[in-house]
Amino acid sequence: MRQVIEWILHVDKHLRELMDAVGAPWLYTLLFLIVFCETGLVIMPFLPGDSLLFAAGSLCALDGSPLSLPVLWILLVLAAVLGDAVNYSIGYRLGPKVFRSESSRYFHQDHLLKAQSFYEKYGAKTIILARFVPIIRTFAPFVAGVGKMQFIKFWMFNVLGAVLWVSLFLLAGYFLAKVEWIQKNFFLVTIAIILVSVLPILWEWWQARRSAGTETNGEGL
Repeated sequence: MRQVIEWILHVDKHLRELMDAVGAPWLYTLLFLIVFCETGLVIMPFLPGDSLLFAAGSLCALDGSPLSLPVLWILLVLAAVLGDAVNYSIGYRLGPKVFRSESSRYFHQDHLLKAQSFYEKYGAKTIILARFVPIIRTFAPFVAGVGKMQFIKFWMFNVLGAVLWVSLFLLAGYFLAKVEWIQKNFFLVTIAIILVSVLPILWEWWQARRSAGTETNGEGL
């Protein structure tokens, strides 16, 4: 895990080393697989997402870079779309089996009903916004599948979310990489991206704590 954290914090350096060592075709393949696995496999939420896209965009901006921004954009959007689709399919097929038990502590049938209700009400917004939140990005399509979110609706917002997510960070990396301060402080930029990405999680946690505290005080009165 320590090596994974170190790789994520210095993702720009490691990607450049890989590009020099294996060339553009293999780096395209690696980036495609990382984005696909992070969005498509529930067991892979620790893989880099936002910072990886930003770093990949910055590599395209290097003088003489063998990476093509349009090609990379197409590949990563495709990886993000297919990843969410696979994750949704796994949740759709395994959800009823996983949540069948009435006595299961973690996979009670009530959880499935809550997932279905949640995605009927907030599904579209969740699929898009989850793209920009680490960990949530990995679990959202799985829960959408478990909750039997309408297939057409899922695909529409899956594609839209993928395009917005990849475009934002890939293009930001490409254009901001030419700024001298960012070139010299890429480590700090990576930290900032991670912190901004987890702000929604911290906000929801704070709201939940605040709501629980209000209910407790109300009961005390």
